Amino acid sequence: MITFLDRNFSQLNDFLSEKTFSKIFILVDENTHEYCLPVLLGNLETEINFEILEIEPGEEMKNIQTANHLWEILTEMQADRKALVINLGGGVITDMGGFVASTYKRGIKFINIPTTLLSMCDASIGGKTGIDLMHYKNMVGTFSIPEQIFVYPQFLETLPYKELRSGFAEMLKHGLIADRSHWEELIQIQKLDADSVLVHIQTSMDIKQNIVEKDFHEKNIRKTLNFGHTIGHAIESLYLEKENPILHGEAVALGMICETHLSYLEGLLSKGDSETVITNIQKYYPFIDLREFTDEGILKLLLNDKKNTDNKINFSLLSEIGFCVYNYECDIKNIQKCLDYYRLLSGF
Repeated sequence: MITFLDRNFSQLNDFLSEKTFSKIFILVDENTHEYCLPVLLGNLETEINFEILEIEPGEEMKNIQTANHLWEILTEMQADRKALVINLGGGVITDMGGFVASTYKRGIKFINIPTTLLSMCDASIGGKTGIDLMHYKNMVGTFSIPEQIFVYPQFLETLPYKELRSGFAEMLKHGLIADRSHWEELIQIQKLDADSVLVHIQTSMDIKQNIVEKDFHEKNIRKTLNFGHTIGHAIESLYLEKENPILHGEAVALGMICETHLSYLEGLLSKGDSETVITNIQKYYPFIDLREFTDEGILKLLLNDKKNTDNKINFSLLSEIGFCVYNYECDIKNIQKCLDYYRLLSGF
C-alpha cells in the first residue's frame, strides 16, 4: 500500500498500466502545481487521458464549498465510476481529494502522492478523509482507503522550513505513543531539514500504518494517534475562526505539551518523563499565543470534539514515553491547569 517511488516513477506507471481507469484527475493546489506537478508529469507514462484540478492552498480551503466545486467539475467533465483521482499535495489535498473521491457517485478510486512531511507521515495514511465545518476540524468525512500511497521523498526539498517542522510534530507523536527508540532518535536531530528526517520517514509511516491496520474505524487503539490533537485541534480551530491560521503541526506541538503535562497531573506519567518530553518538543517549536482565548472558549471546542461520547471529553494520554492510553476522561480543573502551565511556559 505504501510505495517509495524511484526517480522515474516506474512504480506509479506500472500501477496505472495494470488498471483500466477511464480518466485521471490530478488534484493540486497552487504550490504543488508549481513545484511538484512538473516532476509528476515529466515522469508520467500513460495513455489514459488526464485533467488537472487546482485549488488555492491552505486549511481554510478544506470546506464544503471547495468540495462542491470539485464535484461540479467532475460532473462537467463526465467523470464516471472508473475514474481515478490522484491527490498530489499535503494534508489538505489528501484529506479533501479523498473526501471528494469517496463521495462522488458513491465512491471512485483515488491514490495519494504526499508532497509534505505531514502528509507523508500522517494525513495520507489511514483512510481518513474529510473537511472542516464551521471552523471545527475534520467534522465531516469518510473512512476510505486509497488504492495506493506513493511517496517521493525528494518533494521535501521544495518545502519551507515551517512546513517541514509541522510534519515533524506527527513523527514525534508516533514515537511518544508507540516507539520510544523512534522518539529518542528524532530528538537527536540538531538541524531539522529534509536530509535529517529522510532516514526516519519509513519508521514513522510504519508506526501509523500498523496502528491503523489493527483498528481501521478507530474503536480502540487507533485513538492513541489523537495524542496532542484534542487540545491542539481546539487551538487550531480558534485560529481558523479568527482567519489567522496556524500550521497543524504547530497546534499539535502545543497540544502535546499541554497533554503531556495533563498526563502528569492525572498521575499517569512521571514528572521526569513529562519534563523530558516537554523540553524536547520546545527545542523545535515556538510558543503559540493563547492570550486571545479564554478557558471557556477552549473547553467549548473540547466538548464538541468528534471523539467525545456522552458529553465527556476523551483524551489519549501518555503513561510513559512510547506508551499511550485512550478514552481517558480528565478532571476539568486539570485541563485548565495544563492550559495555565502552557501560558506560564510561553511567557505570553
